[in-house]
Amino acid sequence: MNRLWVRLTLAFTLVTVVTLGIVAVLINLRASEAFRLYLSYSEPSRYQPLVEMLGSYYVTTGSWDGVSAVLDRAVASPMSMMTNRPGFFGGGEDARPQVVLADSKGAVLYDRVQQRTGRRLTKDEAAAAVTIQINGVAVGKLVVAVPVRQDLIGPLERRFFERVREMLLAGAVIAGLLGTLLGVAVSRTLSAPLQRLALAARAVARRDFGSRVEVGGSREMAEVGQAFNEMTAALDEGERLRRNLMADVAHELRTPLSVVQGNLQAILDDVYPLDKGEICRLYDETRLVSRLVEDLRQLALADAGKLQLNLQPVDLRALIHTTCDQLAAVAEAERLTLTVNVPDNLPRVMADSDRIGQVLHNLLANAFRFTSEGGRIDVAAVAGDGVIQVTVADTGKGIAPEELAHVFDRFWKADRARAWNEQGAGGTGLGLSIAQSLLRAQGGKIWAESTVGEGSRFHFTLPRVPEG
Repeated sequence: MNRLWVRLTLAFTLVTVVTLGIVAVLINLRASEAFRLYLSYSEPSRYQPLVEMLGSYYVTTGSWDGVSAVLDRAVASPMSMMTNRPGFFGGGEDARPQVVLADSKGAVLYDRVQQRTGRRLTKDEAAAAVTIQINGVAVGKLVVAVPVRQDLIGPLERRFFERVREMLLAGAVIAGLLGTLLGVAVSRTLSAPLQRLALAARAVARRDFGSRVEVGGSREMAEVGQAFNEMTAALDEGERLRRNLMADVAHELRTPLSVVQGNLQAILDDVYPLDKGEICRLYDETRLVSRLVEDLRQLALADAGKLQLNLQPVDLRALIHTTCDQLAAVAEAERLTLTVNVPDNLPRVMADSDRIGQVLHNLLANAFRFTSEGGRIDVAAVAGDGVIQVTVADTGKGIAPEELAHVFDRFWKADRARAWNEQGAGGTGLGLSIAQSLLRAQGGKIWAESTVGEGSRFHFTLPRVPEG
């Protein structure tokens, strides 16, 4: 009973039965009314004496003026004066006929019951009217209706009503069955996509992220199916990235750990002497492992939206100059020219100064590594529409187009792109990925442009502090 298709079927059946019940009652009432009206207006030829009397009146007067008095007397007279079947309707005031006289165009001249002259004949009255003709020309229309008493409805009439009710009941039963069958078919059709969606969701719960559902049915169901497929595609991609990340992390950790383990084993086996030089090399490998773990922690926090940020108005011009001054000695040692082009009136940005300093340091370290002696590195900043854009450009070898799209990927294996990542994060392969995550967390973005043989340009933006 709690199944959707069962509820829909019951709803269809209930609506069908209720609708047919209402229709049957209305048809029964209307049929009774129509049948009584038929009996009331039936056999208009029996009022031929009244028709002839009115025709003679029109011939004598030339119009219908004063005809109301004539009809009043005729209606008040015994029925034998109006019909050629005396006694058929019985006596009494209730058996007096309802007489309506209209001109040839249907405008009512006399109405015994409603007393509404000037109106048009109704469709029922027009259908039951007897035309009054003089020399073949219609001059008026007479409608005579006699109230039908219950005791005058005979067995045949009663049998007619019984057959009407039987047909209505049979029609209701047949329509109810058809409605139920149709309800089952429609409800099954409506609930089938939901059942398929439930099966696919259970598959996803079992970590089968390749499950997809057929997009079809109503617009709403198609949108749900499309959204589900998009969700599973995203989960599948996330699972793929997770597996790749775990494999890459294991690979990155294996190398320094193998070095440490091998060297320690060599020391224990007296292959290497236990001196400060060897200990220093082992210490560098442990620092690499430590940086990798810290970088992974920062990425995990950024992915979860829980990265600790101290957002406040920052003088980006001063921050750029401070970072470049810290690396000036490195540039001089590498025989590189480092220039800063930042306007004095550069607006402040809303950011975490320590994190932005980390991003700048990363980009500059990459530029130093891949710019040959005598090369040039330029740092510039310009104010844009609601943002400040910072550019770090170098005259190095550049990055191939097929590798440029992946420079921000974690542990990207292409040699050139990987090398850019490694230098910026001390060999962990996560430097540019961290820079991207840090900027996104502060409402900014980062992208790269490069021409092989001419150099590379890394741009990032940060939101300006609102004025006022």
